[in-house]
Amino acid sequence: MERLYTVDGEGLKRELLDLRGKINGRPITFLCIGTDRSTGDALGPLVGTALSNAGYERVIGTLASPCDANTLPAWMTELAAVPAGAEAVVAIDAALGRPESVGRFQVTHVPMLPGASMGRNLPPVGDYGIAGIVNGNGIKSYAILQNTSLHRVMTMADTIVHAITAAFPR
Repeated sequence: MERLYTVDGEGLKRELLDLRGKINGRPITFLCIGTDRSTGDALGPLVGTALSNAGYERVIGTLASPCDANTLPAWMTELAAVPAGAEAVVAIDAALGRPESVGRFQVTHVPMLPGASMGRNLPPVGDYGIAGIVNGNGIKSYAILQNTSLHRVMTMADTIVHAITAAFPR
């Protein structure tokens, strides 16, 4: 089992540079999970929009076309049609976590479980994952995500985009 720990923006960049070696030149699809209907859950679509605007071609999940719990199964079917190992899928999602981890990131080298902090039972996605811890976990996860600082989410999205563009230049 993979040991999870959080990193700041510079740590995220280092983790993604390390990940670049594991991906070994394969094409990358960025699977940016979330919705524009919840401030805290907009992290993925904000990242996806910025990556698309920067010219990245294989981006799923933007503000205009979110990859959320309703559309994720269709995207998973499309991704499953790609031969195993032909591309790397990096999933990006918001998460709730410990108060001391808010504003930090987790990078996984295994599929991630979208919606886990919301109690959702969605299938594992991606080959690798970037989780941005946008707020602390609590009893009412939905309300916590709804009341998450937009400034924090936008700043974290910007940090993720800068780390991706540094590690995986177009």
